[in-house]
Amino acid sequence: MSDLVLAKRVLAGDEDAFNEFFERYFRRLYRFALVRLGGNGDAAEEIVQRVLIRAIDRLHGYRGEAALLTWLCTVCRREIASWSEREGRRHEVSLFDDQPAIQAALDALGMSESIDPETHFARREIAALVQLTLDHLPGQYGDVLEWKYIQELSVGEIAERLGLGYKAAESLLTRARAAFRDGFLLVTS
Repeated sequence: MSDLVLAKRVLAGDEDAFNEFFERYFRRLYRFALVRLGGNGDAAEEIVQRVLIRAIDRLHGYRGEAALLTWLCTVCRREIASWSEREGRRHEVSLFDDQPAIQAALDALGMSESIDPETHFARREIAALVQLTLDHLPGQYGDVLEWKYIQELSVGEIAERLGLGYKAAESLLTRARAAFRDGFLLVTS
């Protein structure tokens, strides 16, 4: 279902569309907010809930000119900024942030005795591009990659979480890896 069709169905009060809207965007927005809030899961969950509520209230203004995720991320950035201001925290919302688990994995690659500032910056930049790519993957791709490579779940555990057979989960993971590779190549070229 296209973003615009989904938005119109949600506005019309279609419960199935609302459930799809929530399923499609909650985890992706949560990941988006979590990294920008320094790993504060409670704040990320609270903010994403507010974003989805506000988005539904404002969905009539969505015209489909950008992907619905992009539109929601804009709302999320504003909500993060408001939360930071209410909490008295200085916060700059950026497209490029690091997720600690991704940063640790990248730091483990090619670890040398001494890391110069240029290498450290390059690794942080790669981590930011990885996060940006994950934020914009379609459907459940970001989730399954996070579960597999960050939470280290087995394919069987992923299949169980999604209510899929082992082969279907394996196929989804293969498509997710291919989408990530293609997306990462786009943002790095």
